[in-house]
Amino acid sequence: MSSATRGDQERNEKKMTRRDGTGATGVDPQQLWLSTGRPGRGRKPTFSREAITAAAVALADAEGLEAVTMRRVASEVGAGVMSLYSYAPDKETLLELMVDHVSGELPVTDPLTGDWRTDLKAIGHLQRALMLRHPWLPAALSTRRTLGPNTLAFLERALAALRPTRLDGTTKLEIFSQLTGFVTGHVGHEIAQSAAADQPDRAAAEARYLATVAADGHHPELAEVLSAPGRSLTPDATFTRFLDRLIDGLDASG
Repeated sequence: MSSATRGDQERNEKKMTRRDGTGATGVDPQQLWLSTGRPGRGRKPTFSREAITAAAVALADAEGLEAVTMRRVASEVGAGVMSLYSYAPDKETLLELMVDHVSGELPVTDPLTGDWRTDLKAIGHLQRALMLRHPWLPAALSTRRTLGPNTLAFLERALAALRPTRLDGTTKLEIFSQLTGFVTGHVGHEIAQSAAADQPDRAAAEARYLATVAADGHHPELAEVLSAPGRSLTPDATFTRFLDRLIDGLDASG
C-alpha cells in the first residue's frame, strides 16, 4: 500500500468514529434505506452491503462492538478497506445496517392473539431473546437514529398489537418505545450480571457486605426485604416479572 493510500485510509478511519464510538456526520435514512446499497458507477461490485453487514454482525457477536472497524470487516470479507466505504461510509452507518440486519430475525407474520397485553409481552420476550443472541445490540440501540425495513416491520406488528386499545397514534409509539427501552436496559443489566457471576469471589463479597449492612440496625427496610422468602431469581423468571408489571400497569383507556 502506498503512503498516500495509507494516509487516506487512516483519515477515513478517523472520520468514521468519534471519541464516543458513533459516527460524526449522521445518517440520511432515505439515502441509507431507499438506495440500492451499492456503488452506482464503475465495474460490477464484488461485494454486497448484505455480506458486509453480515460479516460485521458476526464479528460483533464474537468479539463485541469494539472489534468492529472497517479494517477488520474488510479483512473478514477479503476486501480492501477503501472499497467498503462505498457501502458504509462510517461506523454509524454500519451500526444502523447491523441493527436492522439482526432485526430481520424477529417474526412479524405470526398471528396476534387480539389480547394486546399478551401480545405486547410476547413482543418483549422476542426482543430480549434477540438481544441475548446479539449481546452488542443494547449498546448499539442507544445510538441508532433510523428505522430500517426490518425494524419498521416489527414496529408495524407492535402497532397492530395495540389496535384493540383506544390509544392515539402518538401514545402507541410511546408505548413501543417504552417497551423497547425497558428490554434494552434490562438485557444490558442482565449481560453485566452474567459477567459478574463468572467471578464467584466478588459475588460472595457483595453478599457478605449486604448481610452486614442489613444487620447494623440502620437499614430496617433492607433487613426486612433480605429476610423475606425469596422468589425465583432465574433470568427468565425475573424478566417475566418485570415485564408483567410494566405491561399490566399500562392504561389503555386513552
